Amino acid sequence: MKILLIDDHPLFREGVALLLKPLMEGLETWEAGSCEEAFALLAERGSADLVMIDLGLPGLSGLEGLARLRQDHPEMPVVVMSSADDKDTVLAVLDAGAMGFIPKSSTSQLMLGALRLILARGIYLPPSVFLSGRSISPAVAAPAVAPTAGPDRRPADLGLTPRQADVLHLLLQGKPAKLIGRQLNLSLSTVKAHTSAVLRALNVTTRTQAVLAASRLGLRFDEPQPAQAPSGDGSDSCMASSSR
Repeated sequence: MKILLIDDHPLFREGVALLLKPLMEGLETWEAGSCEEAFALLAERGSADLVMIDLGLPGLSGLEGLARLRQDHPEMPVVVMSSADDKDTVLAVLDAGAMGFIPKSSTSQLMLGALRLILARGIYLPPSVFLSGRSISPAVAAPAVAPTAGPDRRPADLGLTPRQADVLHLLLQGKPAKLIGRQLNLSLSTVKAHTSAVLRALNVTTRTQAVLAASRLGLRFDEPQPAQAPSGDGSDSCMASSSR
């Protein structure tokens, strides 16, 4: 397990590296003080299993770095750490493709719990993102989407087909449509058709809203399985629609 820490404060990086030790045996942490250093490390050592990035970085900002990470390394989960945990900031980070947002005011126990959730392909959001005009300690609770989190409610309960559920599962991980298509062996048009069906089922219009809706529902997912063959003419989406 390799985790890349991107923060311009060496003491904070060292502290987080120590906190991460109980996460997994044999954990290796890489440290970078800027996005530029981080990209150089990735070019030298290859992909990491998880990236933790601060927003307030010198040079390329954390948000700009996040966007580049999602473009250059879409398979790597990224979680943002920041002292600014207002709703607009969290939603902007989520919209840019992060799999989670951990306020720097979080306890070590909460940080480890959030990272375990993210490594299990869930999404961690601080409670403040669900509140309007109010603040709450991030140690109170954590709405989340994960295979092992929340009540036993399945996408089928929303009327989603198994393939639509697979697309939603990957969509919640911040994966772009092209990567979802490759992983599920579906054409881009079919992925987009399934995405539209998923958004309709959740009664939302954007991926960010879908994450929030799925978090509130506490959906549980089975591991997505690739299709037998690509569906270039969108027939997979037609069958999905007819089976609902």
